[in-house]
Amino acid sequence: MAPELRLLGLSSARPGRVCRAVPQSLATARWSAQQGWPVHPLAVGRKTPVGNCDACRRPGHTHSDCRCITEGRWCHGFRAATRDAERIGRWWGSNPGFGVGVSCGPAGLVVIDIDAHQQSLPGRSRLLPGIPIPEQVDLTGLTNGFHTLAVLAALRNAPDPATDGSTLRVRTPSGGLHVWYRAPDARPWQSSAGSGSGRALAWQVDVRAHGGYIIAPGTTTRAGTYTALSPVTSPAVLPTWLAEELERTGHLPQERPARPKPVPPRALQAVAAAGGGRQGAFGVLSSVLAEVTACAAHTEGAGFSEKLNRASYTAGGLVTAGHLTQEQAEQILQDAAAGARPGQDRRAAQIIRSGMTAGSRRPLYLGRYG
Repeated sequence: MAPELRLLGLSSARPGRVCRAVPQSLATARWSAQQGWPVHPLAVGRKTPVGNCDACRRPGHTHSDCRCITEGRWCHGFRAATRDAERIGRWWGSNPGFGVGVSCGPAGLVVIDIDAHQQSLPGRSRLLPGIPIPEQVDLTGLTNGFHTLAVLAALRNAPDPATDGSTLRVRTPSGGLHVWYRAPDARPWQSSAGSGSGRALAWQVDVRAHGGYIIAPGTTTRAGTYTALSPVTSPAVLPTWLAEELERTGHLPQERPARPKPVPPRALQAVAAAGGGRQGAFGVLSSVLAEVTACAAHTEGAGFSEKLNRASYTAGGLVTAGHLTQEQAEQILQDAAAGARPGQDRRAAQIIRSGMTAGSRRPLYLGRYG
C-alpha cells in the first residue's frame, strides 16, 4: 500500500518504515502541502488551532498586520497556514503531537461537513433553509445531516454527496463525514456553521470554505482518527447542482454594486469655465448628472430614462441662458449616459434631444441660484 494511503488512515496495518521514520503528523502536513493546500497546526488531541502567543492574546489585537504570521509563527490559526516546506518541518518536526488543519479558502476547497449529532429536530424552516416543508410531510426518521443532505439531493434529482465515490471523503471520529470538493471557480465561496440565522445549506450540514479550515485526513484527536473512506485521495470539482444550492443559500457574497462613475471631468471643466465654477453651471448640472451616473449600480429599475430626461431638460435651460454651448451640453449628457448604460447610445441620444428641446424653452439664469 502506498505511503500516502497509509497516512490518510486507509489501513490499520503496520505503518511501515516510512511512517516510523517520519511522525504521522509531519507526513500528513507534507502530503497536504504537496496537494497545494496550506496547512496550520492544531492543538494536541484537539480540533482547534494551537493557541496564540502572549502578545496575540492581548485584548484588541487582531491578525491584521500581525508580525507573527509574516515571521513564521502559527498565531491566528488558519490565517497562518502555509505550504512552505521549511516551516512545516519546523512546526511538526518539533511538535509531532500537533494535528493538521487545512485552510480551505487559499486551498481552493469547498468541504461539505455532514454531522450525525444526537439533537432534537429544529423547526421545519431550518431543515432545508429556503425550501418550505409542508406540515403534512412526515419527518419520522430524519435525525441528522446525512438525512437532510440526502433529501436535498433527492429534491434536485442529484446524487447524494455522502455517497460520492469520485471525490475524497473522510469519516470523522464522531460518525460524521467530510466530503471534499475543489471550488469550481475563483469566487470566494464562504463557510457556514449551523442552520439558524445567516447562510446555511441544511440542518447538521456545515460548509468549510473561505474563512474556515478542515481537519486533514490522517489527523488523530482524542476522539479518534479522521479516516478516508476510499482510495480516492483527490477532491473532485464541486458538482454544479451543489454549487447552485450554495449560491442560493448565501455562500457567495453579494457582489457590491458598481460604484457610480463620476461626472465626466473634461466636459464639466468646460462647464465650470463657462459658468463661473461650482456656483455656476457646474453646480446646477452636477447634481442632476449624479442621479444619471448612479444608475450604473443597477441594471434596471433605476429610473434611468426619467433621470436622463431631467438632466437634459436642465442642460437645455442652461444652453438657452448662455452658460454653456449646445455641444458642451450634449457631450456631458452623452458621457454620463454611456457610463450608466453602455451600448444604449441611440436610446440615450433620443432622450437627450427631447429633454434639451423642452428645457430650452425655459432658460436657467444662474443668478436665481446664487
